[in-house]
Amino acid sequence: MIVGYARVSTQDQSLDLQSDALRAAGCEEIFSEKITGKQRERPELQNCLRMLRKGDVLVVWKLDRLARSLKDLVELITELEAKQVGFRSITEAIDTTTAGGKLVFHIFGALAEFEHNLIRERTLAGLAAARARGRKGGRKPSMSQSDIQKATAMLLDSKITKTDVAKHFKVSRVTLNKALDSSE
Repeated sequence: MIVGYARVSTQDQSLDLQSDALRAAGCEEIFSEKITGKQRERPELQNCLRMLRKGDVLVVWKLDRLARSLKDLVELITELEAKQVGFRSITEAIDTTTAGGKLVFHIFGALAEFEHNLIRERTLAGLAAARARGRKGGRKPSMSQSDIQKATAMLLDSKITKTDVAKHFKVSRVTLNKALDSSE
């Protein structure tokens, strides 16, 4: 079965262009929705993916209608491949049901992995440079060493509970406990 998926980002946009192209490509069923691609939850896409079976082909008008990023696209196509479902993009002329289409897609996957590794390397280099300049990074502690000492002293009084101390310092009991544990 050839199944289509169409998406537009706003309610003002029309799905007609994509729907017509998908019908012309032989789609027997078309799932469509008006929702931004930034939304993680796209109900019609999920329904479409659940419905696909071995031997089916998912067709989209354009790659960006299916995924938010190259990484998301590669993950989706890998998912389809595992289910033995083909994929076609009309505009980019990609068809994973052919050897050439699979090759193109594997190149996309390699590029996505390469991009991910470059970003990771740059991030690690930036963190190392910041540490070399004396910056730690991360969130500042909610309680200073002075606050922790005062909290410890307050807890010596049996009438004062940890909840009271946490309220006094405007932190949760979990934060208070972590601060007390780290000072030991």
